[in-house]
Amino acid sequence: MSSATWITTLSCSSSVIESSKEASVPVITQWLRFIFLAPCPQRALFSALDFMFLLTLLCFAVHKLYSKFSGNSHGGSDIDKPLIRRNRAVPSTNVFFKLSLAATVLLAFCYIVISILVFRSNQEPWKQVDGMFWLIQAITHSVIAILIIHEKRFRSINHPLSLRIYWIANFIIVFLFAASGIIRMVYVGTNQGSTGITLSGEPEPAVDEEEETKLLCEPLLSKSNTSAFASASIVSKAFWIWLNPLLRKGYESPLKIEDVPTLSPEHRAERMSGLFEVNWPKPEEKSKHPVRTTLLRCFWKELAFTASLAVVRLCVTYVGPILIQSFIDYAAGKRSSPYEGYYLLLVLLVAKFVEVLSTHQFNFNTQKLGMLIRCTLITSLYKKGLRLTCSARQAHGVGQIVNHMTVDVQQLSDMMFQLHSIWSTPVQVCVALVLLYRYLGASVVTSFLGLLSVLVFVVIETKRNKRFQFDLMKNRDLRMKATNEMLNYMRVIRFQAWEEHFNKRIQSFRETEFGWLCKFLYSFACTLIVLWSTPVLVSTLTFGTALLFGVRLNAGLVFTATSIFKILQEPIRTFPQSLISLSQAMISLERLDRFMMSKELADSSVERQEGCDGRVAVEIKDGSFSWDDENGELVLKNINLEIKKGELAAIVGTVGSGKSSVLASVLGEMHKISGKVKLCGTTAYVAQSSWTQNGTIEDNILFGSPMNREKYREVIRVCCLEKDLEMMEFGDQTEIGERGINLSGGQKQRIQLARAVYQDCDTYLLDDVFSAVDAHTGSDIFKECVRGILKEKTILLVTHQVDFLHNVDLILVMRDGMITQSGKYNDLLDSGMDFGALVAAHESAMELVQAGNTMPGENSPRISKSPRGVSNIGEAANGEHNSQDDSKSDKGDSRLIKDERGRPVKSVCMCIKCTALRLLAAERAPSFNPSRFISVYGIIAAVSVVLIAIRAFFITVMGLKTAQIFFSQILQSILHAPMSFFDTTPSGRILNRASTDQTNVDIFIPFIMGIAISMYVTLLSIFIITCQYAWPTIFLIIPLGWLNYWYRGYYLATSRELTRLDSITNAPVIHHFSESISGVMTIRAFRKEDMFCQENINGVNSSLRMNFHNFSSNEWLGFRLELFGSIVLCLSTMFMIFLPSSIVRPENVGLSLSYGLSLNGVLFWAIYMSCFVENRMVSVERIKQFSRIQPEAAWHIQDRLPPPNWPAHGNVELKDLQVRYRPSTPLVLKGITLSINGGEKIGVVGRTGSGKSTLIQVFFRLVEPTGGKIIIDGIDICMLGLHDLRSRFGIIPQEPVLFEGTVRSNIDPVGQFSDEEIWKSLERCQLKDVVTSKPDKLDSLVVDNGDNWSVGQRQLLCLGRVMLKRSRLLFMDEATASVDSQTDAIIQKIIREDFAACTIISIAHRIPTVMDCDRVLVVDAGKAKEFDKPSRLLERPTLFAALVKEYANRSSGL
Repeated sequence: MSSATWITTLSCSSSVIESSKEASVPVITQWLRFIFLAPCPQRALFSALDFMFLLTLLCFAVHKLYSKFSGNSHGGSDIDKPLIRRNRAVPSTNVFFKLSLAATVLLAFCYIVISILVFRSNQEPWKQVDGMFWLIQAITHSVIAILIIHEKRFRSINHPLSLRIYWIANFIIVFLFAASGIIRMVYVGTNQGSTGITLSGEPEPAVDEEEETKLLCEPLLSKSNTSAFASASIVSKAFWIWLNPLLRKGYESPLKIEDVPTLSPEHRAERMSGLFEVNWPKPEEKSKHPVRTTLLRCFWKELAFTASLAVVRLCVTYVGPILIQSFIDYAAGKRSSPYEGYYLLLVLLVAKFVEVLSTHQFNFNTQKLGMLIRCTLITSLYKKGLRLTCSARQAHGVGQIVNHMTVDVQQLSDMMFQLHSIWSTPVQVCVALVLLYRYLGASVVTSFLGLLSVLVFVVIETKRNKRFQFDLMKNRDLRMKATNEMLNYMRVIRFQAWEEHFNKRIQSFRETEFGWLCKFLYSFACTLIVLWSTPVLVSTLTFGTALLFGVRLNAGLVFTATSIFKILQEPIRTFPQSLISLSQAMISLERLDRFMMSKELADSSVERQEGCDGRVAVEIKDGSFSWDDENGELVLKNINLEIKKGELAAIVGTVGSGKSSVLASVLGEMHKISGKVKLCGTTAYVAQSSWTQNGTIEDNILFGSPMNREKYREVIRVCCLEKDLEMMEFGDQTEIGERGINLSGGQKQRIQLARAVYQDCDTYLLDDVFSAVDAHTGSDIFKECVRGILKEKTILLVTHQVDFLHNVDLILVMRDGMITQSGKYNDLLDSGMDFGALVAAHESAMELVQAGNTMPGENSPRISKSPRGVSNIGEAANGEHNSQDDSKSDKGDSRLIKDERGRPVKSVCMCIKCTALRLLAAERAPSFNPSRFISVYGIIAAVSVVLIAIRAFFITVMGLKTAQIFFSQILQSILHAPMSFFDTTPSGRILNRASTDQTNVDIFIPFIMGIAISMYVTLLSIFIITCQYAWPTIFLIIPLGWLNYWYRGYYLATSRELTRLDSITNAPVIHHFSESISGVMTIRAFRKEDMFCQENINGVNSSLRMNFHNFSSNEWLGFRLELFGSIVLCLSTMFMIFLPSSIVRPENVGLSLSYGLSLNGVLFWAIYMSCFVENRMVSVERIKQFSRIQPEAAWHIQDRLPPPNWPAHGNVELKDLQVRYRPSTPLVLKGITLSINGGEKIGVVGRTGSGKSTLIQVFFRLVEPTGGKIIIDGIDICMLGLHDLRSRFGIIPQEPVLFEGTVRSNIDPVGQFSDEEIWKSLERCQLKDVVTSKPDKLDSLVVDNGDNWSVGQRQLLCLGRVMLKRSRLLFMDEATASVDSQTDAIIQKIIREDFAACTIISIAHRIPTVMDCDRVLVVDAGKAKEFDKPSRLLERPTLFAALVKEYANRSSGL
């Protein structure tokens, strides 16, 4: 072992001592340096000294107690005397006594903090030993502090001999500690080299050159931008020096996302998530509050550390007021020592330094703890969301779950900052009362009773506020749920012209929420008035009582008492906020408990085998399943199926028979009541309602798998996506909008099919994948994909396409949740029953096709086409606008709000306060008149209370008014925004405005702004008083003011950008969460939960790094500002006490000090609150940005109202119609010209993505024509108001959408039809039996997105809506795509009968649906290629004829 190892070893073993033969240093020297300078023996030596000292004291105490109780009387014996000798003189303490006591208490506390830090840092044996050493030090110094207090009690002149010996020995050992520290630093320094890196540990095994390069490069790439906090020294962390590079960068140029370092490894979401899972209560613990229990287990050490910082802050806060009397006495010439002034200044400076440091470390550590809690909960909530059962997910709803992530988690995070004031405020009040008793005697009873009554009032008010807060949050949940639903289905709302209905719905939720908000804020205002008035009223009553009791008041006494009351002012003011935060946090914890305790999917419900080696791939035996977790009705009964490996099985049946539920039961998504489910290998799932992610097409197809270019191209080909990608400007790099909003239904369906195929799984569950694609594409997909690339795979295919059933291995026929038949096509056909009915319905539809394919057409005249010409009429304005136009913030926002809220009252308040302070300062000590003093003080108190009340109510009224204005503006703006805005703006971004930003405007901005203005008034008052009565300090205040102004600007440059980046990085977390919940079934089927959890973790880390550096920069600023304030205070105090009394009078020293002591705190809070308001103004900016969206055309134009019966005939004329989605994009419809007569039935066919759905959108002006005209019954539709236009048309959209509510509210949202009419409509659309069978009939529940109804039933309900509306012009966009042939035939018959006189424009992929139309329009690549009667189009080689032929022959050709 090296001769220098003894200095670094942590061992107490003497093995480091070398034998005399080997050593160059004598053994005795080695032993001495090892014992006195090595870390472990040093601690042992120090601890031994402590134990000896404590043992000595214990022996003395035991001996004394024994002598006292032994009964032996020794009159003159020394043993009866106290441990410390009494003297008869009256005790008075000087500065040395105070210094020794203060130093001992401070050391004891520091040792406690160090021991906590050591214990929480690591669990290594050495750390445990080190922690015990510091704990022994803490106990020893605590005992010494008690001993010193004991000395004063027994009037001892000298310290006990044992204590003096201990101090000398202690000093020697501390010196040795310092020496070994220097030697260790020098020794380690010699081994550091130029980088400061020390290498230790075992040698690494050899690695090849490539691996070595990778190992060297990876840490540089991954850790180069890690927060400097991770590697900062204790000094750097204590004073936030590690933040300087970031602030410098932010000051020089605006920060970008990549400029902000990542979080330290110990703060990252992955670690926090693991910690939460490890500490989650076990089931046998039966914890009623698991979230609270887990958080306490995870963060008790951090809570203890912040509590210790709160204690330090509490202790040093009262040093200043206690010293006021000493300063006044010194200034008046009463001096016990010529150096007393310097001692007093030194004590004041040290006390203020410790106060500033402990305050800001407390703030920093509590906010860091809040951040860690937020980090922990968001990741845990996300994981829980991916594991919820279907019924649990429906019970909570996406809006409420988003609220858990945004509001509840944020409130728990914010509560950490105020948690300790719940216990520290009462302690602070008790200490203050004790000090006041010392100065004012029995009159402190008045203070006690006053504070007690205030506390009782606050407790009662807080209970009331908690109730208001609970109702407020509940109604905010409902509003958010309605807003989320509106944003998700905005296209359908536009089609139906329901904006005003949804506006009223959201406004009604807001009105209820606003009612609770008013109650909460007015109640809070009353609490604030009482609490802000408490210090001045209680001090008035206390001084009055003191005069009654005959206490002689003088300047020193009054200023000391007022300083103590001032210290109480802040905790008493913030106490109600702390109680409210606590009550909000308790409510949030209850809500989170409910969510986290929700039922999860049982993995055991499906027996999964890793490989697919066996014969059977999917098996269900005697299965009964329900969607509801508890007491739910059976959806599937007696299910028995066996799918062999490599088989293609088709599941068929009428609408609502349980086909999709069978797939869900195989995936384990349903609640299994009985039976057994077996599934082998990996699974892929393609949902009936397509789910895509907000990302590129390539990302959606790869779905986290590595890119294999050859395989990728093949997947694109077999899913018929090649032509679609060619048409797109950026090909497979095209960004898919939220919920695939910029893709057609067929494109979305094929992209998610491609995603499944690319994953190369063993078993494929395909839910009606052909419903959204045309016949040609459907045939290609079946041949190339299902029977091509997937021919070796096991496939369960839910379908309504009877044509494909000849080519499947097994057919399962469903009815009423049971498998009624199973077998091959011909076998089932022979047996008749349900399958026979389905095939018969399909064949009757096919007869139309066959007839059209063979029968010669009638010689009817062709419809003449209007001449093609470009319209130059300017009314057809393009309504597309770039949603980012308003992204630049308007700097007038901040000023606007300030003008709206509370300046006049502030100015009045400032003038009266300054006058009042002058009156108080005018009381000179020599001519002190108690009665005049109490009268003036009483008037000041009364005026203050009145002004506080006016200010509180004024801010509340103006705040509420402003909040409501902002809410109305953003809601109206979003409702009037064009569809392009929703195509390009994620709903998470809009929801963030509606939840977090609106909450800021509702509550925080008015409240914080009120405090900020009060702080500036207080600051001005302090400056005026200090400068008036201690004028030399003005020379210090000017540079202090300049420093504060400069630091504020330096800090704000970074802080403003960090706040903005925080908002930007926060929205994707919410969006990703809501997106994941929507596609949770797909995610679970592919077993991609880990990948999505990692994406969530990455998002949380990205967001929280902004938050961490933001609040760190707050404390960086606060520490420096308060430190400068403290230095200025000490310097001005030095001027005041050393200048002659003719310049500064002694009583004015007291006055200036009583206000100056709070200067650093007030100065910091004034600057900090103004910065806080400015940062929160980002919320106002963001709301204003979305309040100025360029609107679509007006809903109503008064002078252009269409006739009441328009359209009376339904004649439609298109003249050179051209459409593009955005100015820079290519044309989607390229000059369509055609004419439709009233009452005609027009079928629109064409390839997926050819522009069919766009054509319908133009009729409703969701997209405005770029050129050309649409004339209906002689009126150009671009001349009408949007609601006047849309409300006259009927539409069944491509995606059937149901809103949360009831059957009645879905079929008739506006409530304009009777129950009889609704029942008749339900009967016509084949849903009467289904609704009648439900217990609540028309009031039967429809959950969010209609998830408790099958897709086919949803489509029928949408048909029911149109039947009620009875429009003369009806549009059908794949209206029957998700229903079986039998139901389709019935619906087509109903439409022919009920809409006989109407003009119908129907997009359809099923050829039988368009065969009985009057004319067919073939759209290809945005052009009207063919438009004629079906029979005529079949007479010659046309696109339509080719389509019909292929459809007719596809069964045989497959």
